[in-house]
Amino acid sequence: MKYSLASDTWDEREKEALHKVIESGRYTMGPKVEEFEEKFAKKFGVKNAIMVNSGSSANLLMIASLVHLGVLKKGQEIIVPAVSWSTTYFPVHQLGLKLVFVDVDPETLNIDPYDIIPAITKDTAAILAVNLLGNPCDMQSLNEICYKNKIFLLEDNCESLGATYKGKYAGTFGEVGTFSFFFSHHLQTMEGGMIVTNNEYIAEIIRSMRSHGWTRNLKSDILHKNTGNPFVDSFTFITPGYCLRPLEMSGAVGCVQLEKMDGMIDMRRKNATYFTESIEQFGTSIQTQKFEPCSNPSWFGFSMVVDTDRSFFVDLLERNDVETRPIVSGDFTRQPVMKYLNARIEGDLACSKKIDRFGLFVGNDSIDISHKIDHLMTLIRIYYDA
Repeated sequence: MKYSLASDTWDEREKEALHKVIESGRYTMGPKVEEFEEKFAKKFGVKNAIMVNSGSSANLLMIASLVHLGVLKKGQEIIVPAVSWSTTYFPVHQLGLKLVFVDVDPETLNIDPYDIIPAITKDTAAILAVNLLGNPCDMQSLNEICYKNKIFLLEDNCESLGATYKGKYAGTFGEVGTFSFFFSHHLQTMEGGMIVTNNEYIAEIIRSMRSHGWTRNLKSDILHKNTGNPFVDSFTFITPGYCLRPLEMSGAVGCVQLEKMDGMIDMRRKNATYFTESIEQFGTSIQTQKFEPCSNPSWFGFSMVVDTDRSFFVDLLERNDVETRPIVSGDFTRQPVMKYLNARIEGDLACSKKIDRFGLFVGNDSIDISHKIDHLMTLIRIYYDA
C-alpha cells in the first residue's frame, strides 16, 4: 500500500475543460482565468482575486506591490515565523526588506503572538503570517498587534485554502493574502496561485506587475487613464513588472476544482478526525498539530513531532511505502541560504529547533484514506514496540 503525500483530484470534468481551451486556440491568460478569478473572489468574499503562475509568485507580487506603493520601504523589517516555505521569505529579501524570524507556537506550529511583541521595533512594517499545514493562525491576536503598532498584516495561505477562523476564510484577514494550487495542495491547477485583497489600488498594481508592468489588464483608471487608442494603450508600461501570468488551461481547471472544493475539504476533515483519534493511543510520545479555538482547519497534512530519533522513524515509514517530509522547511534559520539573506533572529526559536530535529508530516487527501492511516498506526506501534 502506497501512502502518498497527495493524489490526483482530477476527473473527466477537468480534462474536458482542458480540451475546450485547446479547441479555442487561446492558451495564454484569457477569459477562463478571469472567470476563475471572479468565482474565487465571490467564494472567498473578497473584492479582488488575481491569478498568477504559482503561490511563490503570489508572495513575490504581494510584497512587490506594497514596495511599489511605498507602504513597505527598503530597509524596513517584516516579522515572519521561523517555520515556513522558502518563498515565504525570499521576496522580502529580494525586494530590499529585512526578515525578522520569530518562533512558532509549540501546539499550533503557527507564528507565536507572544514572540512577535518583543521583535517589534521602529523599523517594523508588517507581520507576514503563515497558516501552516491547513491551520489558521491566531488572527485575533495578530490583528490586535498590528492595529496597536500601526503595521500591516499579510497572509501566506498557500497551505490552508478553505480553512476558517471565526467563520471567515483564512487568507482574507490581511491587507493581502496568497494561495497556491500546486499538485499537492487543496486545489490543483497544474501550476498556479492567487492573490486576494479588498484594496482596489493594490489589486491594480498587482495586475500591472503580473504582466510586464503594462496597463492592458487593468480594471479601472485609478492607476492610469488610457488614451482609448489600442495601438498606444496595449503597450503602455506603468510599473516595474514581471511576467507571472497563469496559463488559460490552469484557469479553466481552477473553475472546475473550485466547484469541488467544499466536498474535498470535507473529506480532508473526516480523514483528520480519524487520524487524530487513531494517534491518541500513543499519548505524549507523538505530538500532533493542535488548532486555534474558533477555527476550522483544512488539514493540508498531518504533522508529528516524535520524542526519539526521527531518522529511524522516517526510515521505517519510507521502507513501508509511507511518504514523509520535514514540517515544511523545518527551522529555516538553519538553512544554508541564510548567509545570503538580510535577516535577524529574535529569541532562541526553541520550538522551531525542536520541529527541525524531531518533526515530520505525512499526507492528507480529498479521498478516504482511513486504511492508509491504519497502516501508518501499525508502523508506529512496531516502532515503539521495537
